[in-house]
Amino acid sequence: MNCHYDIHDIMKRIPHRYPFIMVDRILSYTPSKHIVGLKNVSINEPFFQGHFPGRPILPGVLIIEALAQTGAVLAYDELVGTQPDRILYLSSMDKVRFRKPVIPGDQLLLNLTVIHKRKDALKMKGIACVDNQTSAEAELMAILR
Repeated sequence: MNCHYDIHDIMKRIPHRYPFIMVDRILSYTPSKHIVGLKNVSINEPFFQGHFPGRPILPGVLIIEALAQTGAVLAYDELVGTQPDRILYLSSMDKVRFRKPVIPGDQLLLNLTVIHKRKDALKMKGIACVDNQTSAEAELMAILR
């Protein structure tokens, strides 16, 4: 099964809202295996005023947040759907690496692959890319509490 989610589908699955929703669309989703999200990087985003004036760069922590939110869409369908009274949290980040700056006008592809799944946790390997070049990568863990 391969699913595509628009922003409305994403907002049904994660609690994030403006100005902190960091994924615009889910391009591909194979349950229990893989998800690909898209973040359009716009100069209109407020953090570019200070990061950095004259040479705007998407903060690395926000790239990781975009990966985490994309992973949360997958984790919601995998974990929360069966336990709707519980809340999903990001519990760990490992092997975080930043490789290439992301600038306004870029389209950030957010690829996550499931490494391990339990009934209350999901570990994923995430790679954020622009034009087929890795910008950042990390292993992320989502848990239910």
